[in-house]
Amino acid sequence: MRIAIIDEKAGRASIIQEGLVEAGLTDSVVVTERTGLLARLEAIGPEVVLIDLENPGRDVLEEYFAVSRALARPIAMFVDQSDEESTAAAIDAGVSAYIVDGLAKSRIKPILDLAVRRFQAFSKLQRELHEARSALAERAVIDRAKAILMARRRIDEPAAYALLRSHAMRSNRRIAEVAEAIVTAETLMGGEG
Repeated sequence: MRIAIIDEKAGRASIIQEGLVEAGLTDSVVVTERTGLLARLEAIGPEVVLIDLENPGRDVLEEYFAVSRALARPIAMFVDQSDEESTAAAIDAGVSAYIVDGLAKSRIKPILDLAVRRFQAFSKLQRELHEARSALAERAVIDRAKAILMARRRIDEPAAYALLRSHAMRSNRRIAEVAEAIVTAETLMGGEG
């Protein structure tokens, strides 16, 4: 597992690196410069990112939160102090673990594991939400296409669905794709829409 450690102070980064090595995780890269951080992280290709900020100001935190949102990777952030607003912003930014005043070698591996598990759970929820929204959108298009077929062909709902399904099978397309084509054609022809 490749791990990127972001810390402007090499001494503090070495604490994290030592904790990782003691846990058997030796593939880590330390980044000490904030300039071009996102591009550098994309080039490194880490599976997990550990960010250590001694006493971050609002601007610095927001910069790291922007990186967190863009990366789509498990991120654990260590800060020496925080407030309620910064904690909420970290959660909103997708930080998997936000640890206040807790940088210790022995805690690195459990925190890393927590960050990975929380990220995986959140990603699964996001996927399921996307799939549910897609299914609802497809269902609405299919219903609209059935209504168009029912009106144009003067057939009932089961017959309209059977027509959609048979055309989808003959054309080797999904029913939702056929339905979308019908709705689009009807809109272009000046019908429903």
